[in-house]
Amino acid sequence: MKKFYIMMVMALSSLAINAQQALYLSTSKGTALDKYDGKECKVTVNRYLFHGWNTLSLPFAVSEDELNEAFGADCRLEQLVGAEEANGIVTLFFQDCKSAGIQANKPYILYFTGENTSARLTKTAVIDNSASVAWFNVKGSTDRVEMVGAQQHVNESGLYGVLAVDNADAKFVAVDESKSGFYATRCYVKLDSGADKVLRTMHLAAGDVTGISQVVASGAKVDVYTISGVKMASGLNAEQVSKLQPGIYVINGQKVAVK
Repeated sequence: MKKFYIMMVMALSSLAINAQQALYLSTSKGTALDKYDGKECKVTVNRYLFHGWNTLSLPFAVSEDELNEAFGADCRLEQLVGAEEANGIVTLFFQDCKSAGIQANKPYILYFTGENTSARLTKTAVIDNSASVAWFNVKGSTDRVEMVGAQQHVNESGLYGVLAVDNADAKFVAVDESKSGFYATRCYVKLDSGADKVLRTMHLAAGDVTGISQVVASGAKVDVYTISGVKMASGLNAEQVSKLQPGIYVINGQKVAVK
């Protein structure tokens, strides 16, 4: 009997250790994730979405199929791939990346085709509590742009966000302190120069951007232009092009991503 009791205790202890933790992710104030970091949890997210573009960052990975199930097969997912300033306007370049799904804590913009509603996402996932920032030097200026996912509620000046009233084109506007700030699982954009710039968004399809090797033949020399048509450099080879600051360029009439 004693042996049976010991075996039962050991079995129950093993179940307790291996029991999957349930995690409800707050999309308002945020959830303290320290104790869940690196653990597999059954996580539930109820995220309010507006018809049009929304920002999104989650502390776990989501596949394309899971995106379609949660947000509809017509949803779109894009990531920041570069920025350029011309005539006082900063253009943020976003490229379709839906086929790769969502990476943990990476900032995205998500297009939702349904009516304003709360969408539910439930899955078993490993929680990642690390921060992730997408940043680029702004071509045509000395500025730098960052796009950051908010794990907790953020309320500070100098940040840009997509307001519901301006979300048809994912228009990022300065959010002053009188607004509610940025709730958890949303993203904000920050410029080193502050929040006095006009931002616009350009959307690129997955095939709009070509690899360097596909447009610059070995030993060839090319001229490099910004998206707005300003010549950046002349007579560069493939290696020199690859060493340009990260962003989107036009070479031989095609858009090229330098990472």
